[in-house]
Amino acid sequence: MNLQEDLKYTKEHEWVRVEGNRAIIGITDYAQDSLGDIVFVELPSVGESIEAENTFGVVESVKTASDLYAPVSGKVLEINEELSDAPEQVNQDPYGKGWMIIVEMSDTSELDNLMNAQQYKSMVTEA
Repeated sequence: MNLQEDLKYTKEHEWVRVEGNRAIIGITDYAQDSLGDIVFVELPSVGESIEAENTFGVVESVKTASDLYAPVSGKVLEINEELSDAPEQVNQDPYGKGWMIIVEMSDTSELDNLMNAQQYKSMVTEA
């Protein structure tokens, strides 16, 4: 399982890379591995508001469909449009080309509710 120390993680297996008041969001290596081959990703529209802990999209694999949960609240600034034609990028590079959305955070204190890499690793290895 690949984890990156500079990211924050949710119990629903999303990751967040913070750049100022912007949050880049995707799903973890653990999540993409558990889902199997990803065949479709449904993301919100640019300009849409999302709320922490609420769903913001869906990822479908050959095995199942799974909701995506927002780690932070804010306005969607950008979506990874490449995923509509190449959803497999989530499997191949979940922390790079497989990113999903960029959000302008409305409350950066929500980051305090997220896990660091070690806490996330402990959660998934105890499961």
